[in-house]
Amino acid sequence: MPVWAMDTVRKLSERTLRRLKLRDLRVLLAVAATGSMGKTAAQLAMSQPAVSKAIGEIEHVVGTQLLDRTAQGVEPTPHGRALLRWAVVVFDDLRQAAEELESLSDPGAGEIRIGTTDSMIAGFVPAIIDGFSRLYPKVVFEVLPAATFADQYAALRERRIDFILGRLATQAIGGADLKSEVLFLDPMFPAAGVGSKWFRRRQIALAELREARWCIPPDGSVVRPLIDEAFRGKGLDPPRHVVGSNSVQLSTALLATGRFVGVLSGSTLRISGKRLGLKRLPVDLPIRPLTTGIVTLKTRALSSTVQLFIEHTREAARPYSKATP
Repeated sequence: MPVWAMDTVRKLSERTLRRLKLRDLRVLLAVAATGSMGKTAAQLAMSQPAVSKAIGEIEHVVGTQLLDRTAQGVEPTPHGRALLRWAVVVFDDLRQAAEELESLSDPGAGEIRIGTTDSMIAGFVPAIIDGFSRLYPKVVFEVLPAATFADQYAALRERRIDFILGRLATQAIGGADLKSEVLFLDPMFPAAGVGSKWFRRRQIALAELREARWCIPPDGSVVRPLIDEAFRGKGLDPPRHVVGSNSVQLSTALLATGRFVGVLSGSTLRISGKRLGLKRLPVDLPIRPLTTGIVTLKTRALSSTVQLFIEHTREAARPYSKATP
């Protein structure tokens, strides 16, 4: 592109930036979220004509239509989706700037938004939050569990969370825009409740345990292939589950009845085993461990409060790293 053309494009971009208003961008974000001018007006305590005017002014500035109006409501055009992606970044950076200014005067205050999963909420995550909040009681936490790895990574990229704390996904779900840090490898163990007949045994043959009432993740889950692989490695067919669920909360509740056996992570048993009345069973079943760590966006600056929490998490995770077989 000739130099004169590049200068022209740069001047047009600067002119557009000068004319864009944060207030109008916030209205656009709200309309895209609600899918309705009327709902947005009620949400923002504005009149519907004022909402339409704000959208019209942005479309005039950028020179293209940003929303398609239909009888069912409104939805972003391709140009609208592109602007919305960057509007999310703009407001997130502004929020981060405000938190950074606050944390400069008091690093022990601020907000931390954590993305995690059900399995981590059963032990490691609440233990880390409890320890940190004792040191910094003014910090506010938002913990947003996701059903799948894909949901976690989407929330991170959409800046609804500051970072992911939990199981690390495969490279296929990750990407070049992400930074992953391994904290420790979390081994998996067969476990049962204190009232279980298996609990009182000093030694259990794996073939016997195969016939127990299993509450384990279903076929197609992340953990189930690891369990099946461990049984086949011992020359046995994998067990059939009576209850198949990815919910660690459900699993621990059923194991506590004494009627079921399951598979729990070493960190969950270490942190919550005594409180929940659960214990590792004395059986030789070497299940490959899960990788626990932190994932952040490379291009996103984290507040001092978030960085302080991540450093605290690293320190708290060291005993688990040393205990990994």
